[in-house]
Amino acid sequence: MREQIVAWWYQRRLALPLWLLVPLSWLFTFLAAFRRGLFKLRLKRTWRAPVPVIIVGNVTVGGTGKTPTVLAVVELLRAAGFRPGIIARGYGGAGPFPLLVTAETDPLASGDEPLMLARLSDAPVAVAPKRPAAARLLLETTDVDVLVADDGLQHYALARDIEIGVVDGQRGFGNRWRLPAGPLRESVRRLRKVDWVMINGGLEASHRLPTGVEAQTMTLDAVGWRRVKDDAVIEVPDGETGIAIAGIGHPERFFEMVRNHGITIDETRVYPDHYAYDPTDFYNVSNQYPVLMTEKDAVKVKSFARPHWYYLKVAMTFPESFPEAFIAKVKSRQAELRSLADAKESK
Repeated sequence: MREQIVAWWYQRRLALPLWLLVPLSWLFTFLAAFRRGLFKLRLKRTWRAPVPVIIVGNVTVGGTGKTPTVLAVVELLRAAGFRPGIIARGYGGAGPFPLLVTAETDPLASGDEPLMLARLSDAPVAVAPKRPAAARLLLETTDVDVLVADDGLQHYALARDIEIGVVDGQRGFGNRWRLPAGPLRESVRRLRKVDWVMINGGLEASHRLPTGVEAQTMTLDAVGWRRVKDDAVIEVPDGETGIAIAGIGHPERFFEMVRNHGITIDETRVYPDHYAYDPTDFYNVSNQYPVLMTEKDAVKVKSFARPHWYYLKVAMTFPESFPEAFIAKVKSRQAELRSLADAKESK
């Protein structure tokens, strides 16, 4: 049913069964607007970190490429001499929160994406449902001088200095209805307020951006295959047949990348986003073919992975004009925050 609802969401028109959810979408829209109003009127507090905060988020639910974008942003910052840290909600994790995540953290405690970020970024990572708590933990326990938030565009309790909105170029904004009748967390007009709109893979002609929004195209490229058990680089030859599994927001994107590698998919298995895998999920998986999965899935099955299970390593590539402009803005904001801090101390 979940897969069917997502399929309906990404039709151009509101599917007939979703009309039953329209009253709930109106309620969701009202409650979200009411909550934003509380922050605007300062009836709810926004916490500001003493270092620049960069939000990488979206206006739709899942599957746009936020996590690879966060990793690429961290690499840009590190190359420019910054000491970035990553904060996230820890969706699917049990805590206790706030939690400092390392490569050895149990994904059941932290959630799958934060653990993947910790293993792949070599940057400090903290998670908490309330992002300010995660930010404070990193600032108190590490020497980070800039924070990158994986998701959180709608989390107004944390003040931000730069926002990057990520859009799935294939699926766009679906039927443009709010949850639960559609995939939108906020109106697409929210993208007018972010600093950069990045289209993952380029926007298909059938989708429309809001008037006044300028977007750039970034690409998610396959780097190569790794063995799940030990992360060893391996070669999956063209013409190989495999079983592909995915527990991500947009599994078809992964399946397409596998096929583009010249691999024939004998069977696909789709699990819910953030699915907590168990060895019993694989009892009926044939040993005849390799099992191919995403990095996000590999994090969760590593402890019981078989030798012929592989994951596809990917990397996000930004447009040429972005890195210089982005780093300049971060440096500018860092200087402003330091000046404000110095002014407070002098008083």
